[in-house]
Amino acid sequence: MEQAVPSSPLEQVRSRIATAARIAGRKADDVTLIAISKTKPAEAILDLIAQGQRVFGENRVQESQDKWPAIRAAHPDVQLHLVGQLQSNKAEDAIALFDCIHSVDRPSLVTALAKAQDKLGRKVPCFIQVNIGNEEQKGGCAVAELPALLTQAREAGLEVVGLMCVPPAGIEAAPFFALLDKLADDNGLSRLSMGMSDDFETAVQLGATHVRIGSALFGKR
Repeated sequence: MEQAVPSSPLEQVRSRIATAARIAGRKADDVTLIAISKTKPAEAILDLIAQGQRVFGENRVQESQDKWPAIRAAHPDVQLHLVGQLQSNKAEDAIALFDCIHSVDRPSLVTALAKAQDKLGRKVPCFIQVNIGNEEQKGGCAVAELPALLTQAREAGLEVVGLMCVPPAGIEAAPFFALLDKLADDNGLSRLSMGMSDDFETAVQLGATHVRIGSALFGKR
């Protein structure tokens, strides 16, 4: 009996995650698929929700505030993750709106998020973003600064659950994913937010627990 070929982009991505996980001796259920819906209209998001997708990611607080309250009112089981850079003055808005923040990368943001959590009485799991390729134009803390930032975040009361990275474009991502995995292990963290549409299978094979997929689900921007 022939195996059914996945038909929708969502089914295709899920199948590829499952295959990559199996190769690595992992379970597909250990990997959370975050559908990156930045710039996408509500109609496209609702289509994925109808297909069973429940975790989405956005880059900007303002766009999310405009787009997501109505969607979440209709679908309260959907989770919303912030994967883009976060300005400290938007920390309170982010804590109020998002279920997870992937881009904690500097002491001033740690302070702002801790203050916002205390004010709102709401704890939001966080990933520390590491500038894994030491690129000037990218966010993320330097590898050497990770232990100090992690200590500060924990002492401030943030629930740091893992590390996030965006490897340099145009070169093999595997060494950077492997380094993030080692950094997480060295610092007692179990979750890795790494891998996007072009490299998520490699990321899954190297330990990703969260992959951030946009174009493979929604099409090129």
